[in-house]
Amino acid sequence: MKNILEYLEKSAGLYPDKIAFADPDKEITYRELVQRARGLGRALHGIVKEPRKPVPVFMGKSVDTISVFFGAVYAGCFYSLLDTKQPRARLLDILATLEQDFIITSHVYDEEIAEFGFDGRIWYLEDLEAAAEEPEDDDLLEKIRAQALDIDPLYCNFTSGSTGVPKGVVVGHRSVIDFIDIFTETFGFNETDVFGNQAPFDFDVSVKDIYSTIACGATMQIIPTKYFSIPTQLLDFLCDRHCTVLTWAVSAMCIVTTLHGFDYKIPTEVKKVLFSGEVMPIRHLTAWQEALPEAMFVNLYGPTEITCNCTYFIVDRKYERGEVLPSGIPFPNEKVFLLDDEDKLVTEKNVNGEICVSGTALALGYYNNPEQTAKAFVQNPLNRKYLEPIYRTGDLAYYNEDGQICFATRKDFQIKHMGHRIELGEIEAAMDAVPQIERACCIFANNKINAFYIGNIDKKELSQQLGTRLPKFMIPNTFRQMESLPITKNGKIDRKALTEEYLMRKKRG
Repeated sequence: MKNILEYLEKSAGLYPDKIAFADPDKEITYRELVQRARGLGRALHGIVKEPRKPVPVFMGKSVDTISVFFGAVYAGCFYSLLDTKQPRARLLDILATLEQDFIITSHVYDEEIAEFGFDGRIWYLEDLEAAAEEPEDDDLLEKIRAQALDIDPLYCNFTSGSTGVPKGVVVGHRSVIDFIDIFTETFGFNETDVFGNQAPFDFDVSVKDIYSTIACGATMQIIPTKYFSIPTQLLDFLCDRHCTVLTWAVSAMCIVTTLHGFDYKIPTEVKKVLFSGEVMPIRHLTAWQEALPEAMFVNLYGPTEITCNCTYFIVDRKYERGEVLPSGIPFPNEKVFLLDDEDKLVTEKNVNGEICVSGTALALGYYNNPEQTAKAFVQNPLNRKYLEPIYRTGDLAYYNEDGQICFATRKDFQIKHMGHRIELGEIEAAMDAVPQIERACCIFANNKINAFYIGNIDKKELSQQLGTRLPKFMIPNTFRQMESLPITKNGKIDRKALTEEYLMRKKRG
């Protein structure tokens, strides 16, 4: 197998009339999706002209967007979603990196297109589909498929860049196939499953939903983003659409429990809950376990650059607040190891090292950005005999007493304060262990440790409780009680927004 379209076509052969993808307004069967995507593939080939080129898709989460994605793949190209809510400057930076002067969109997004003010070529889905109704040219699609390689790009997701320019992580067919085959087998997904999609389509958590769905002949229900601020609508959706699998960001799960969603309704058909993106607060995990006592809960770890995830931990019990939930063990065919500051292998328990990953699942690098690619994707310093690229994650972890990998903190969350080397993640873990705390986050600004939290506890009492868990030099200098913490579009706590808010408040005095 060398192309993800083989997943789609196999499932279409087995379950032609089964719903493959659905959103609140539309649904599409496997047979319809193949037919529609093939037509769009012919139309897109007429625009892009040659294979292995990016197809920028300016759309939100929907069945239509999925159809365009697969159309791009039939055209021998790869897709890159442009979030319609992103600032114009960022969108233009992305298009400049992709070196494309067109976007694929729909009239559904006319208002967003007007705000974008894009002066390049705009191709509407509605017009492409009209052109696709012409007699099918089987020879064209067969020629495109014949020249395909398993290392061809499949998608390009853009993350923030340290230089201020977004970095496009390019992931190939082989990496996705390698991961999804193992992912679906490890957790026993099959054609009876219904994936409740939370993640945006330009975030790699959605890759697990989309490709697990077509690999198993399952169904994916696309949950509107707005439902995650209205728990009643969210839980109604999960129940009405009979969702069985949730592959969500940690913050999305925390929203449900913070807003007491389970007091309204419990989605009893959910059998598997897989979470990633941040450290899962034990309080929230326990609430989910109590609501769904028969469900499997899995802690996943891995950055975008290694195709979704490289380690997993099946939660086998309830954890007490203050305990560390392991990141677990590597997926098969992925090597995950720790390197110290001198690039020596870390094997001792409870000693921090940077998480490094090698294997087929590694991304193809950053699109049109050789300098950043060379910094992050490097030769394994432990191997001088043959080419073995690894990705340096920038995350620190250690082995616990059971040999499980445990995430510690980001390397860039390490600070020097009062002469001590401190990991902000350790302070956040201590705050999470305080019974009244629901969520917590620390930033370092103005040479101070600044803590933000949600919870029914005043600053003085919180400081006193932390004093029983942390040395004095690690106690935050400032505390701010919040009604909610800002969340990025990918479902993580927005540390940049907190830093900006702190500095603004400091400036105002």
